[in-house]
Amino acid sequence: MTASNIHCHNEPGACEKSDLNKMEKEKSPITKYIGTDYSYTHEIVWQNAIGFLILHLLGIWGTVLLFSGKIYLSTFIWTVCITYAGSEGVTIGAHRCFTHKSFKATPLLKAILIALQTIAGQNSVFIWCRDHRLHHRYSDTDGDPHNSKRGFFFCHMGWLMTKKHPYVIELGRRIDMSDLQADWMVMFQKKYYYYLYFLLAIFIPTSVPVYFFGENLWTSLLVCYFARYVLSLNGTWLVNSAAHLYGTRPYDQNLQPVESWFVSLISLGEGWHNYHHAFPWDYKAAELSMHFNQSASIIRFLERIGLAYDLKTASPELVKNRIIRTGDGSHYELGTEEAREAVKISWGPLHPLNPSYNSTLKAPDAILKPGGLPLYHEKDILDADVMKRKTSQA
Repeated sequence: MTASNIHCHNEPGACEKSDLNKMEKEKSPITKYIGTDYSYTHEIVWQNAIGFLILHLLGIWGTVLLFSGKIYLSTFIWTVCITYAGSEGVTIGAHRCFTHKSFKATPLLKAILIALQTIAGQNSVFIWCRDHRLHHRYSDTDGDPHNSKRGFFFCHMGWLMTKKHPYVIELGRRIDMSDLQADWMVMFQKKYYYYLYFLLAIFIPTSVPVYFFGENLWTSLLVCYFARYVLSLNGTWLVNSAAHLYGTRPYDQNLQPVESWFVSLISLGEGWHNYHHAFPWDYKAAELSMHFNQSASIIRFLERIGLAYDLKTASPELVKNRIIRTGDGSHYELGTEEAREAVKISWGPLHPLNPSYNSTLKAPDAILKPGGLPLYHEKDILDADVMKRKTSQA
């Protein structure tokens, strides 16, 4: 779903401008169709690769301390709470609110969501949204920052250790970001991101256990920053990797993303990914919001207390039409027995509607025109309008 602060190529700068100049010199135009050129080799950015290695080694150290009982219970609870808060800042804030505009937030809620997203440390809201909009429009092609056709490691974290593909740079310049550029809160965070990040993601999370719980400073840093950060990042990255590779496509078999109860459990509701890519503007990011989707429940709560409004969702008729028109037949209610046979049922009551993320159903070939996929719901609205007209005429 997103990037980390270590990756220097998420913010337009010297590295990215160099790549743009290189592409212009080589005269590499966007081709008629955009897929995955497997002959292209991504150049490793060694400072990023080494940085992530060190980060994960310290994160593993902190995780061992976190779950081995060698910290105060109050520190453990604090770490869980701050991790959850930061994760929702990404899921509800950067993703569902700012990227997809699936609901509107009051100024107070926007400020809270931006602060929580800063705690997560996945770059500024502006950069996060730009990359994610690009991911949706050119999903699983060379125009996608974390193209899953490049393999699990690349789409999970390898994309942050390599230079961007020229298509990612060029097409990224074309993504409409005018709504966020007009939002002073988003642009304020973008301008002062690293100062805010140090304060909200490192200093406060680490200082609270030291000054209030009597925790050792080094232990607090390992647990409340490194362990929290690494666990949060990998939970988010699973949406880019596992939720694009291992599962079923009941809503649109032409889209690479899949439905995964496991990723939804880990990512607070972001693993119902085939639905989300079919209906990216739905605040639930899922057909059903009661299964491993705390984020949807929180958004509805925020609506009840007046902080969120104008929640957008796909009607049952719209979803049904999409399932019938483009689904792979594995839908729990509208699917076919033949398609369900392709899904290997795993043991355990993990999810009655999608008990497995293993499937023998063939993955689609992701080949798009330069215009990419719609970020909102133009095609579905058109289909709905046609059906309404037919119904009224009948």
